[in-house]
Parts: sequence; C-alpha cells; structure tokens
Amino acid sequence: MPIPDDAASPAADSVRRLFARRSLRLPGTRLGAIAYPAPSSRRSHWHYWWQAHYLDCLLDEHLRHPDGSALTEARKLARGIWLRNGGRWRNAYYDDMAWLALSLQRLDAMEGRQRPRRRVRVLGRALESAHTPDLGGGVFWNTTRDYKNTPSTAPAALFFARAGDPARAQELLDWLHARLHDPAAGLYLDGVKADGSAEGTVERTVHTYNQGTVLGALVATGGEGNLERASALVHAIADRLADDDGVLPLASGGDAGLFTGILARYLSLAVLTPGIDARAAATARSLLEATAERLWAGRTTVDGPPSNGTPGATTLVFPPRQDGPVSLSSQLQAWMILEAAGRARARGTRTGLG
Repeated sequence: MPIPDDAASPAADSVRRLFARRSLRLPGTRLGAIAYPAPSSRRSHWHYWWQAHYLDCLLDEHLRHPDGSALTEARKLARGIWLRNGGRWRNAYYDDMAWLALSLQRLDAMEGRQRPRRRVRVLGRALESAHTPDLGGGVFWNTTRDYKNTPSTAPAALFFARAGDPARAQELLDWLHARLHDPAAGLYLDGVKADGSAEGTVERTVHTYNQGTVLGALVATGGEGNLERASALVHAIADRLADDDGVLPLASGGDAGLFTGILARYLSLAVLTPGIDARAAATARSLLEATAERLWAGRTTVDGPPSNGTPGATTLVFPPRQDGPVSLSSQLQAWMILEAAGRARARGTRTGLG
C-alpha cells in the first residue's frame, strides 16, 4: 500500500506526544526525552546531537506546513538546548557542534536573518579551530584532537558551504576524497587516527550517515566535479548499503537510530539539486520511497503518556521493533525519512532544505 503524502505528519505528532518536554521544566523551552517512557532521573543523559536533529525535523515540518507551530517550537528547542548545555553552545565534540551549527544556521535562514546569530558564529569558530593541517587536513572529532573523521569533517564542509566559504568546504571535501574514500566500494570510511606518523591509521568502518553528510556537502558546494562525485556516491549507496528491495538499513536505537535518517535527508537534497545525473536522482528517489514504505507498513501503536490521570491517546511508533523503551533516535529517524521521501516525491522548492 503506498504511503500517504502526509505520512510525515503522524511521525511528527508521535515525537511531540511521546518525547517533547520542557527543558529543565522551564516554560518557553523544549527538549526531547531520550526514550519513551522517559528515564526516571531528571538529570539523565540528554544527547546534545540528537536534539540538533530534532531541531532540523521541526524546520522540515515548517517548510511543509508553514502555518503550523513548528517554527515556534524550534525556537523553544534551541533555547532548551542552550539551557540544558549549561548556558553555552559548545561541547567537546566537533561533530556534535557541526550538527547544531547546521540546524541553527537553517533556523536563521528561515527567520530571514541576513547575518548569522552569535550562536552560529560561536559554533562556526569552533569548527574552524578543529580544521588544521594535522593528518593532512580534515576536522578533529573531539577536543582530544587525536582523530579526524567523516562525521565531523563532512557536516563541517556543509556548514562552510552554506556560510559562504566554499574554498574551505572544498578543501575539506578534497581531504575526505583523498584520505577516506574507498574507490572499490565507492563509499567513505570513518576516519584517520593519529599514531605518531604523518599519515595516521585509517579506520575503515562504513556508516550510512557518513555517506549522507558527504553527499550533502558535495551538492551544497556544487561544481561539475562535486556533482559527478555525488552522483557516483548515490549509486554506491544503492549498490552497497540497500537490501534486495532497495531499503536502507534501519537501526532501532542509540546513536545508530539516527544514521539512516541523516542519509535520507541528503538523498532528498540530491534529488532536488540541479545538475545531478538523472539516473542518480531517480536512484535516490527510489531508495527513499522504498525505505519510507517499509517504515509505514511496519508502524504500530503505543499508549501515549497519561494526562491528569486519564490514559494517553494511542500513538504511532515506527520500525524497527524495540522490546522496551522506544528510543527518540529511532523515531526522529522515521520522521526524517518520511519528510525526505515526501520532498523527493513532490520535487518541492529547494529553499531551506536540510
């Protein structure tokens, strides 16, 4: 059964009902609980970078439904993140900061700001500081500064491309291609570990989300060479990562619960980017549609949180099945994929896309 055009709406509603809370119980804020039912400890771990993707999802919804409440919620979530992070924007991980920089950068654009707010500039300077000549280039993963990887370098490149610094973005993309692109598979490896040598040691793990962030940076930076690499990457994703039905892998929780959602976001961006090879665009659209259909077909329900002593409304949850608390990451992933598939299906406006 084909998924409805508004399939992203129930995914968004599910996240609101099951996970949305005030940050530190303060009015005018939002934060996503990491699981439903929520952990009992008020000071439980909160996953800074998951919240950045929650913010991106709200901005996706605002593009789809500009008369709704999503933009207001996004502003509350940005404030909630800042408060929960101790009244600061930075943390110890440059990949985390890149994700939040990207979502706040989009929020600025949707608010019509001509100049980025201080919070975006703070995070941008942090990313610049992590881009050094060590190991030949790239962006460090964290403040220990002994590992440079795709999870930090690719979203940083995307941020710089959107911030009007295409030269830095291209330098980062060229480093990724030279050091972490596996020509046999056509995919990008995880990172380079400092080992005392000039070259370091390559960590060869392949993750779906790394392919997405490189894809996003390639199409955002643009140019014939980057778009050719982007098209080749889409085909490699289909050949190497999707199953026989063209469905991308779906993890049930933890950080990995977000991975394919991130890939989906940038597959949809590739579909909507002029200059992408037509076969690659069709392949990306097919991957999104097949994965969205798998999510929609496998949806189930849970009882939502009670209110004033009355049982909560039945709420959708999306695959994979989880025996125990439902992870926020998995439901944000479903929301991202359904938004991305809808954008690709509609071939809507490119303005503001993630």
